[in-house]
Amino acid sequence: RVATRKWRIAAANIRNIGTRSERGTETPQIGMALGTNENAPDPGKKAGEIVAAKSREAAGSLSPTPTPGDTYKGWLFKWTNYIKGYQRRWFVLSNGLLSYYRTQAEMGHTCRGTINLATANIAVEDSCNFVISNGGAQTYHLKASSEVERQRWITALELAKAKAVHMQAESGEGGGCRNSEIQSTLRTLSSKVEDLSTCNDLIVKHGSALQRSLSELEGLRVGGGDMGEKIRQVTERATLFRITSNAMINACRDFLSMAQSHSKRWQKALQTEREQRIRLEDTLEQLAKQHNHLERAFRGATVLPPSFSGASGKGDASDEEDDNEFFDAMEDPAEFITVPADPKFHRLRSESSQPLELEPIRQRRTRIPDKPNYYLNLWSIMKNCIGKELSKIPMPVNFNEPLSMLQRLSEDLEYYELLDKAAKCHSSLEQMCYVAAFTVSSYSTTVHRTGKPFNPLLGETFELDRLRECSYRSLCEQVSHHPPAAAHHAFSDKGWTLRQEIMLASKFRGKYLSIMPLGSIQCLFDKSNNHYSWKKVTTTVHNIIVGKLWIDQSGEIDVVNHKTGDRCHLKFAPYSYFSRDVPRKVTGVVTDKDGKAHYVLSGTWDEKMEFSRIMQSTKGENGTEGRQKTVYQTLKPKEIWRKNNLPEGAENMYYFSSLALTLNEPEDGVAPTDSRRRPDQRFMEEGRWDEANAEKQRLEEKQRSARREREREAVKAVSAHPDNYQALWFEKTHDPISGETLHVYKGGYWEAKEQGSWEMCPDIF
Repeated sequence: RVATRKWRIAAANIRNIGTRSERGTETPQIGMALGTNENAPDPGKKAGEIVAAKSREAAGSLSPTPTPGDTYKGWLFKWTNYIKGYQRRWFVLSNGLLSYYRTQAEMGHTCRGTINLATANIAVEDSCNFVISNGGAQTYHLKASSEVERQRWITALELAKAKAVHMQAESGEGGGCRNSEIQSTLRTLSSKVEDLSTCNDLIVKHGSALQRSLSELEGLRVGGGDMGEKIRQVTERATLFRITSNAMINACRDFLSMAQSHSKRWQKALQTEREQRIRLEDTLEQLAKQHNHLERAFRGATVLPPSFSGASGKGDASDEEDDNEFFDAMEDPAEFITVPADPKFHRLRSESSQPLELEPIRQRRTRIPDKPNYYLNLWSIMKNCIGKELSKIPMPVNFNEPLSMLQRLSEDLEYYELLDKAAKCHSSLEQMCYVAAFTVSSYSTTVHRTGKPFNPLLGETFELDRLRECSYRSLCEQVSHHPPAAAHHAFSDKGWTLRQEIMLASKFRGKYLSIMPLGSIQCLFDKSNNHYSWKKVTTTVHNIIVGKLWIDQSGEIDVVNHKTGDRCHLKFAPYSYFSRDVPRKVTGVVTDKDGKAHYVLSGTWDEKMEFSRIMQSTKGENGTEGRQKTVYQTLKPKEIWRKNNLPEGAENMYYFSSLALTLNEPEDGVAPTDSRRRPDQRFMEEGRWDEANAEKQRLEEKQRSARREREREAVKAVSAHPDNYQALWFEKTHDPISGETLHVYKGGYWEAKEQGSWEMCPDIF
């Protein structure tokens, strides 16, 4: 059972290695884009000087190497990249495989790379340098400490390669010969078995006849006239029986002799197969270790861009770097533990009457045109933009999704029912649970949404009028261009108001893209006058250059009720390869103004959240770094939020949710500045990307011209600020309750829509 499980794991690892190989093939192309030469034999004199210095320094520490044979170990200098040059690595040659490690201590757990010498090419460059390549993505440029040391390695490698090639040929070509020999032997054995069967039938037949004759002989009278004839018949039949028995004995002797002669050959063949299996297991183990390292580097942390990792002709796709970032959950464990309380305390307040089901006044669309399968070369655009703000990088629509940032901001209302339920709560602590779940739900749409929204133009708006269907109305406006800032105001007939101002600080870090929302979000409830505020966590887009894009949310949120002092501390755990917790985990504790915990929240930001009433809390044992964990005895958890299923075919429609599919649907009566009227975004949704790019450039130039005109007017008016732009529907104000300064809706939009009067709107499209 253990062996079967090991082979299954190995097979899965081999399948995953294919993904690694595909990633690895991109490395030389990116290296060429950087202007590097894949076949350049020398990275520079400086690297050689560094190696020479390190060689002299390490000469005394090199362990004596054994005579070249099945196993050979020692230190070599391996070329990593143009920043770090040659680095000292521990190499092990065993069973036809050349593996390397950063240190000798890593041999037990982390292999940095392996090349099978049976298919490798070994080339000598100069007195100390040599190259090993398998003809694919793996190429090791190595340097020995001296010419003698290099020759030892070349000898050991050539011997190991010859043996590996011989073993491979023996297992391949010899397999056919052995198979033919086995078939011939089986045919011979089958013939002998048939001879034995025939002899057996004759023995039975003659034995029966002999038995009858003997019976008849016993019935004759002694001295009878026919006595001599009967005795002669018995003698003949006994002779036939003896002849047949001898034939059978001879056949059995031949069978035994043949079995003995082939037994040793079969044992030798079996031993060869066993050795090949052991070598295969060793190879699979090395591949599993490589895959383990790659998965941690590419998923558990972040991916180095080629410009930083030195991807070139002298690096390989699995090479290691020192500055990979890992989030180790074991170093920062959960701050609390929940255990079930006594069932007799399990009394949860039932919800008040459910909201009335309202019939939609119109049928919303459920599909948009499928995303075209265009080739995207992100590196050609991003390689010169490392460290810049994303809003200042001219990006084609190829990397966008056909929605604006204002529409993405409006998607926060997909789970508006949580605020409807919160408005009905009599307890502020229970209300806090629903507000906290609402803050988490706003991230559920981002798990597969790797496309970049359109940057709104200054003065662009977006309305989401669902008053008849869902009892709320929402309005967004781009109130600032640099820094980009959007104001959002939503109100509901169910008794709540949501307002937020989001300023995105985006940085391309080379390995990943960080998006840091800097604004504040506030929620007010009419009935209780409870006033909540919180900020968003950091969004990280991984694998910008190499690999499959994936998104993570990490950080902490404090949801504060400024009226009562209640607080909910939410923690978004960053993805960690080492963590045994579920990915995208979110935990939180609701406390009152005195710090007493009342509710525990737990779940994931891409699936669901649950909350549990705390009946008792105690201090547990010390965790890591001497910190005490709090143990909460809770009632049975209750689901408070669950993500809606994506519509059918969402993978071909930018992974839009059912709400997102309706956001850019044309609608009559909206303002001329509404995102639905934006031509480049409309062209992109229809699949006309060339026209969309042309329109995008036109709109951006028109926006720059408008800014220059405002600056000229400001100079004429001797204005203190060169850009005296004023938002149309929002005004900047200071909120004394939360202490935040933000743009607040000043009214007038919905009245203008009702009258169809949009004369005040600027011409931005």
